[in-house]
Amino acid sequence: MLPLPETIIALLVPFAPMFTKPVWSHVQVLLIGAMLGRGPRTVASVLRVMGLCHERRFEKYHRVLNRARWSGLQGAKILLGLLIVLLPAQWPLLVAVDETIERRSGAKIKAKGCYRDAVRSTQKGVVKCYGLKWISMMLLVPLPWSRRVWALPFLTVLAPSKRANEKAGRRHKTVIDWTQQMMKWVSRQVRRPWVLIGDGGYACIRLALSCQRSRMPVTLISRLRLDAQLYAFAQTPPPGRRGKKPSKGHRLRALSQCLGEVRAYGDDLSVNWYGGQRKRVRTLSGTCLWHTNGFAPVAIRWVLVMDLAKPDRAEAFFSTDLALAPKQMIEWFVLRWNAETTFEEARRHLGIETQRQWSDLAIARTTPALLGVFSIVCWLAYHLSQGAGIRLQRSAWYVKSEATFADVLALVRRTIWAEKYFSKSDRDASEGSFVVIPRRDWESLVDRLAEAA
Repeated sequence: MLPLPETIIALLVPFAPMFTKPVWSHVQVLLIGAMLGRGPRTVASVLRVMGLCHERRFEKYHRVLNRARWSGLQGAKILLGLLIVLLPAQWPLLVAVDETIERRSGAKIKAKGCYRDAVRSTQKGVVKCYGLKWISMMLLVPLPWSRRVWALPFLTVLAPSKRANEKAGRRHKTVIDWTQQMMKWVSRQVRRPWVLIGDGGYACIRLALSCQRSRMPVTLISRLRLDAQLYAFAQTPPPGRRGKKPSKGHRLRALSQCLGEVRAYGDDLSVNWYGGQRKRVRTLSGTCLWHTNGFAPVAIRWVLVMDLAKPDRAEAFFSTDLALAPKQMIEWFVLRWNAETTFEEARRHLGIETQRQWSDLAIARTTPALLGVFSIVCWLAYHLSQGAGIRLQRSAWYVKSEATFADVLALVRRTIWAEKYFSKSDRDASEGSFVVIPRRDWESLVDRLAEAA
């Protein structure tokens, strides 16, 4: 078996209380193997990269996912606490929420549903696929090796399809239902004001009201439909007037009818935009009540954003914090796109969608664990690099200006392999510029290189 690297294991100690001592020893093997592995992230492939292909009791590693007793919420709490420490002193607590589809099919995948494939769909046609829907909350963290802000997942839950819930006799929860539950859980953990950022799918009055009524102040930032029902604030009734007090004032014009005002009276701003670019936009902002039948009105600040290069189109955003500046609202919303980068890099480098578990419990644990490994790798790299930069993997045909997740993962892998094949005793035994390693380790290293090739 590949010896476990002491440097990495020492940094992973905060997660040890989640498990019993025997299970923790197996979890360490699975974690290190998931970081070192290439290709599919099955338990079998992890055992191979860890040199356990001849382990006769291989089922004990499968039981970590499909049978062992441990709480994913406890792991999310520990991981969130570790990631918050990485935030600079003046950086706000920003959390992006987004969902992704893990393409899976088969009769034994009970929670699957048929969803729109956001990756392969275009404006001309919608592509649907069978798979599992995951909702993930990610902490937006500026890291020293990159100019962009990284989205680090800490809490991911499975949202079974409506058909799967009906077949199982369970009450169906929508994405908004799950998000409300996750938002309340995060508020209980952080106990400080924070900001929740989501795309247009999270522009829901029910979610906005939940954020406003939370124990800790939660600011919701999302897109706003141009035809949203907006109302003026209710006026104070005259003294002595009987009856129910009005909850809202008169109906305001739809934002789609305010494009002329944006062109004529809007404020020109230079904001941080997608791709790390600066963009000149013209904005118009205001405060009002947003109302939908069946719910109490919610007070919001809206901002209408027009690209000066495309004056016939505009986008609208809103915030439940009425004092939030329009520029800050736009720049925080743009940071949400880093969640898409996290999903893409987790698929490419950590093998999401390559798992093959059939157990319901293993399915519910594996994908959140792999997304958690993404954050753990970044957290390990931060401590291994001591908060400095990371060496980039450059080539003649691909020039990098800043580190990507591939470079971060390479740093962690390099540390693990160095402790395995070039330990302190081996370095002491080396002569000149040569390193002496045992033949058994040499054969193991060659095997790993052959598998990688």
